[in-house]
Amino acid sequence: MRRFLWATLLGLVGAGIVHIVVLMLVPQVSERGAWSQLAAAAGLDGPTAVDGRDGGIVIRPHDPAFLTSACLFDLTEGYLHVASDHRVPFWSASVYNRNGSSQLAVNDRSSQRGLLDIVVLSTDQMVELRREAPDGMERSILAETAAVEGIVVVRAFVPDASWTEAVQAFMDDLRCERL
Repeated sequence: MRRFLWATLLGLVGAGIVHIVVLMLVPQVSERGAWSQLAAAAGLDGPTAVDGRDGGIVIRPHDPAFLTSACLFDLTEGYLHVASDHRVPFWSASVYNRNGSSQLAVNDRSSQRGLLDIVVLSTDQMVELRREAPDGMERSILAETAAVEGIVVVRAFVPDASWTEAVQAFMDDLRCERL
């Protein structure tokens, strides 16, 4: 009887460990993750609507009070500049690595003028940028990340129907440029 209980206990502990490992590996092996869906829909060519508007993809259920777009990045080809010249009541931007772990989150309060102007770069690129900063980047938010590949998600709040046009203009002007 003692051997049976010992074998049962070892089996339960082993099953628990395997269960945890499998759950932690799902983002790395999933073919339906955000990175895979965005890469299939748009690649590295610029922002993609991820809330179903304009034929964009839906990564998860969206909040109708927000318009959402995402940009894939690969920092081996240079850093990423995310910007829009329009003002909206509220915007937020989050940087995620390829597996979906959050690296940075900023909003309109983080910006000097309330405009979206973020530069996503690696540690090595940050050192280079500090030596020779290109003109016009002194007001940009510098988002240093250890991730070589990732996603920048930009969300803009639509407080009521009268703001729809302005927020849509903000999203239409959204640029994700590799520099």
